[in-house]
Amino acid sequence: MTTKVPVRFSTTSYVFTALMLVSFSILFFSTRSFIVDFKNMGLSLFSGIRGTVYEVSSFVSRSVLSVRELAALRREYAELTERIARYEQLERNAAEIGQENIRLREQLGFSRNLSFRHIPAEITGRDPDNLFPALVINKGVHAGVQNNMSVIAWQNGTQGLVGKVIQAGAFESLVMPVYNSSSFVSSRFASSRYEGIAEGQGNPDLPLIMRFIQKRARDEINVGDVVISSGMGGIFPAGINLGRVSAINYQENEISMEVDLDMIIDFSRLEYVFVIGGETGKDTNG
Repeated sequence: MTTKVPVRFSTTSYVFTALMLVSFSILFFSTRSFIVDFKNMGLSLFSGIRGTVYEVSSFVSRSVLSVRELAALRREYAELTERIARYEQLERNAAEIGQENIRLREQLGFSRNLSFRHIPAEITGRDPDNLFPALVINKGVHAGVQNNMSVIAWQNGTQGLVGKVIQAGAFESLVMPVYNSSSFVSSRFASSRYEGIAEGQGNPDLPLIMRFIQKRARDEINVGDVVISSGMGGIFPAGINLGRVSAINYQENEISMEVDLDMIIDFSRLEYVFVIGGETGKDTNG
């Protein structure tokens, strides 16, 4: 005996499947919304990726550009800093040259009015052996410098005694300044005319000591009086300013008195000097 049930079930399934396919096709071709949705999704996804790529590339480009600009700014800053430094140096040099010209004009004016035969010189150093305080000048025998010549200077509008030449070399000479402890200068007061001997204490910061002044000069000597060279002894010419009285030392039991002298010349600022000889009316521009 044969049954018909499986055949009917299979036919029904085919019909149902066919109807579903037809319905889906009709819906698909009538609305196309499914495809549109896929397109929109693809477009949105592509746009997002493109935007991200653009932002990343823009950031990288801006970063590279910023690094280049920073390097360029650093180079420009370094160049400007160097240029400013050069300008400042030029300005300082110009100021120094201006001051140097002023000082040289002052020295030239003094040289023209100086009655002694003289040799202008510049101080180039101190005693290289440091055996005793001394100055080195850039003129020697070839310029006419000889041992025991006096050395003077023009400073702050005043002529002052510097010392004497103790060693004349070919092109340089050694000068013993008046503050040297071995220096002795026959001196007198410019106003009262009392005489004495001025000697150094070995240090330009210490005053000279003028000794062997007659006690009767006590009432005629005052602080601030000018002391000049007397010309006695033949080493230093007469009338060269030496110092000013800064203290008066008087003892009743002493046969003479002494005074302290602040030197006319400030040796810490001394640059130019004149070596002078015994003759007058002649100039040497060695």
